Amino acid sequence: MLLDGVREVQQAVRAGRLTPAVRSRFQAVALLLREERARVQQSGAGEAKRAERLKRLDGVAQQLAVAAVRDAGLLHLLSDDAVVAPSSRALLREMQREAGVEPAPAELPAPQASTAAASPFAPPGGAVAAPAASERAVVPTSVASRQLANPFLAPVFTAQPDHAFLPRRLGGWDLVAALLSAFERAGGGDAACMDLPAPTAQYTPAGKELMLHQGQVVAAAAQGHRTFLLADEPGLGKTAQALLAAEAAMAYPLLVVVPSVVKTNWAREAGLWVPHRAATVVQGSGESVNGFADVVVVNYEVLDRHLGWLGDFGFRGMVVDEAHFIKNKTSQRSQNVLTIADRVRARTPDPLVMALTGTPLINDVDDFRAIWQLLGWTDGTRPVPRLLEALEELDRTPADPDFYPGARRAVIDLGIVRRRKVDVAADIPSRRVADLPVDLDGPAGRSVRAAERDLALRMVERYERALAHRAAAGLEGALAMGDEDDDARVELVPAAADEQLSEEAAEAVEEAREALGATAPRPEPVIDTALVRRVAKAELKDSESGDGENVFSVVRRIGRAKAELAADYTAQLARSAGKVVFFAKHVEVMDAAEELFSRQGLRFSSVRGGQTPEVRQRNVDAFTTDPEVAVVVCSLTAAGVGLNLQVASDVVLAELSWTDAEQTQAIDRVHRIGQTEPVTAWRVIAAQTLDARIAAMIDSKAGLAARALDGSDEEVGGSVDVQLEALVGLLTDALEERAGLPAA
Repeated sequence: MLLDGVREVQQAVRAGRLTPAVRSRFQAVALLLREERARVQQSGAGEAKRAERLKRLDGVAQQLAVAAVRDAGLLHLLSDDAVVAPSSRALLREMQREAGVEPAPAELPAPQASTAAASPFAPPGGAVAAPAASERAVVPTSVASRQLANPFLAPVFTAQPDHAFLPRRLGGWDLVAALLSAFERAGGGDAACMDLPAPTAQYTPAGKELMLHQGQVVAAAAQGHRTFLLADEPGLGKTAQALLAAEAAMAYPLLVVVPSVVKTNWAREAGLWVPHRAATVVQGSGESVNGFADVVVVNYEVLDRHLGWLGDFGFRGMVVDEAHFIKNKTSQRSQNVLTIADRVRARTPDPLVMALTGTPLINDVDDFRAIWQLLGWTDGTRPVPRLLEALEELDRTPADPDFYPGARRAVIDLGIVRRRKVDVAADIPSRRVADLPVDLDGPAGRSVRAAERDLALRMVERYERALAHRAAAGLEGALAMGDEDDDARVELVPAAADEQLSEEAAEAVEEAREALGATAPRPEPVIDTALVRRVAKAELKDSESGDGENVFSVVRRIGRAKAELAADYTAQLARSAGKVVFFAKHVEVMDAAEELFSRQGLRFSSVRGGQTPEVRQRNVDAFTTDPEVAVVVCSLTAAGVGLNLQVASDVVLAELSWTDAEQTQAIDRVHRIGQTEPVTAWRVIAAQTLDARIAAMIDSKAGLAARALDGSDEEVGGSVDVQLEALVGLLTDALEERAGLPAA
């Protein structure tokens, strides 16, 4: 099978017919070759048998390398950062099945609305299938009254598709993946911000004042720009920019989709920045909706109930706040948002569409996919014609390294706006994160250590069972997956000797061979790190679906053990330094903190999930306006976005988030425009526990957006799964301690 693939590539190279199908075949063979080499190296076969198989694989690599050096496009496909095309993945899965290997589950494609959407150059309007009508769907009475009062209020337009544009050089490439790679490679000093005009204050209401960076976005909208990924760092006033940009673009009525926690705040901000525009908030069944309002604010959670009338309302603009909430394109929430965006574009020629998020990248650059589709820059799988045309003008392909800087700039020019506080708001004081290690003593500490020990021992037993199974069966079987017999896996061939190469070509062949993994086999490690990772993945999967002690319950137990220590430190801060914001993940930690504050006579307010918007806003107002309320106890998930708490300058993070972005969002409730004092976030960490390991890994993830968007030369790595890496570290430590030897 591998030999057939190599021969097909060799014949195409000699004939000069390197079609996209041949490139896909080459890449699939190279991927399978690497996988097979790794499998043989980790197999339990004898040393002689393993060496013979590796030698035969080297022969395949030699032939593939010789073919690769005859064409630069093929050679590029061997690089570490090469884009793996969907066609290559499909071929790889087919070859794996033929070899008796169960391929990894394929990523689910975004649902298609029609066969027309599958066209390579279909307009974005057909990219997302309209979700099935919700059984809870409603039409508020006031909205029906609006339609009856003026049947011409929301005329139906025929959407005008982008002009046809046929690709020349780029027809066979996975361009969305290539564009993502352009951001992974970072910007070489080029910040991700479109060229913006001089600021304008023309649309600012009397008594209000925009900062210069805010006025630039409003000016761009006034000059006709209609799509923005407004990715300013949190605290730089994105809400005001969006409302006034809509005013400048004449994009009212305006739909604003937000997390539920900030619905009331958006209505309040609309009253400040566009006071002549009536704002209404959609609650529940929508009976309180003002159908004649110019600003309609709705939260993600109730979109399914209001999808019908929102799509027919006649909005001329749409703002999606905290747009990273839609990063999972397969979720119902994301599909609802994308469907409404398509319907807005279908009814209104060139509407204003803005995605607002201070943390556009939570895990990796793949988080851009849904946002780009929302903005109409791709149809979900391909760039729209105007972006494709800009890429063609680069006169390069993804095989050329010079393609990527220009491709990144082409996307940025569509409307990415990213400014940092240090650049545009130097008057905002600095911030720092200070770690407070605490020792967990007494029963709570012993309970945490026992839980971690039990978790580690369970994984060690699983690891040892897998090793025993491998040794007994002579199969890979790291997790008792029952793979096919080794001899049925793949067809191997001896090295080719009929190719005469120049010295320069021979060097290139050796580089290609190394890229394919054709090197001497490494000695068997004392600890099988690949198996450690597979065991950790299996444990994590069980943790997400099962009961009993697991990584999540251990972290929760640590949070409970830290609760009073964190609350006591908060009380000390409040008495000595003024108001403090206390963040936690779990309800029991918030409850324990509030109980301690009550015992100590410290007044506090609370912002947590389950509160109505009115109660939440009342509690926020109590903290920000009442000098006697010293602490606000906040849920990381319910209060981590959209709130203005800059009356305080100290934040206590009683529990750790799983992501740096969530931690940053929480801190930026305080570190934002209007802050006059340096901000300190006190991160309470349980020493010598899983807590400390998680803190270190969160720090290692920090700065993804900065590297991808702010022009750093540092390459952006893939996302680090903190939960998985925590388990890998826990198991590795336990194995090292058990064996008395270091891991390979």
